[in-house]
Amino acid sequence: WVPFAPEGVTGVLKGVSGVFFAYIGFDAISTTAEECKKPQRDLPLSMIYSLIICTVLYVLIALVLTGMVPYKNLNVGDPLAYVFGAEAANVPWVSAMVAGSALIALFSVLLVFQIGQPRIWMVMGRDGLLPKAFAKVHPKFKTPSFATIITGVVTSIPCLFMNLTEVTDLTSIGTLFAFLIVCSGVLMMDRTKAKFKVPYINGRWTFPIAVAVMMYYVTMNKASLSLLDNDGTLHGDMFIFYIHFALMLALTALAIKKQLSLIPLMGIMFCSYLMTELGVTNWIRFGLWLAVGLVIYFLYGYKKSHLRTINQ
Repeated sequence: WVPFAPEGVTGVLKGVSGVFFAYIGFDAISTTAEECKKPQRDLPLSMIYSLIICTVLYVLIALVLTGMVPYKNLNVGDPLAYVFGAEAANVPWVSAMVAGSALIALFSVLLVFQIGQPRIWMVMGRDGLLPKAFAKVHPKFKTPSFATIITGVVTSIPCLFMNLTEVTDLTSIGTLFAFLIVCSGVLMMDRTKAKFKVPYINGRWTFPIAVAVMMYYVTMNKASLSLLDNDGTLHGDMFIFYIHFALMLALTALAIKKQLSLIPLMGIMFCSYLMTELGVTNWIRFGLWLAVGLVIYFLYGYKKSHLRTINQ
């Protein structure tokens, strides 16, 4: 553990952005609201409790692994099995047990991943944003059958041609963007009419201080703040960072003017910064997928939207 953080604050945040996909399960919990008896009570408790438990376990496992072997040796697909293998602790039976448990756990994780997306598409189909087939519920199992099948096809086929890092990074940037949108929605939500409420903390002065502190530490740990590389070409990662910086300045002005709530503001700040740590390549890929979604929306969903019909 010496040095404890060899890459500094930016290294820690870059690592967080790379493994953020592990937290997508908490987002999946929120998509099961219609299947809860008391969603206003049960959903927040389930997400907060599972978040605390999983975070503590993640931290403890990370401390144990980096305490057993140098962190640079953990750049493998199965670090737990590797640590107990012949090249590290040399306890092969533990390595085999961990590998087998990980294989079983992987199926449960993938199942959780598959629970959320079909239900999102089901609601979008019900609202007219997607064809009605997505809203179809199986008569026996009472689940969105068509949306589940499409989700399985759309997610599994690309995985056959992409490596692990590409899949996890794209999952992370998509999850971070979804969380950012949710936090933005909370800022615009009418607290007097909302069924789900977020505690209000005035961010008029606390948020600008938080932005200043974060930007100070981040810029102090950046090797270079130049927008141009040595060969004169545009530095894509720094360009994205400056976009994030401009967004924070705009949010700071709004927080001071309109006394916005601190919790969603902090969510936007951290999610948007973690997205900058995923690199320009992932931004391009994410942008292409976002463009596909926008095309579908404006060519089909916008015209078919039930909400738009009601408002008219």
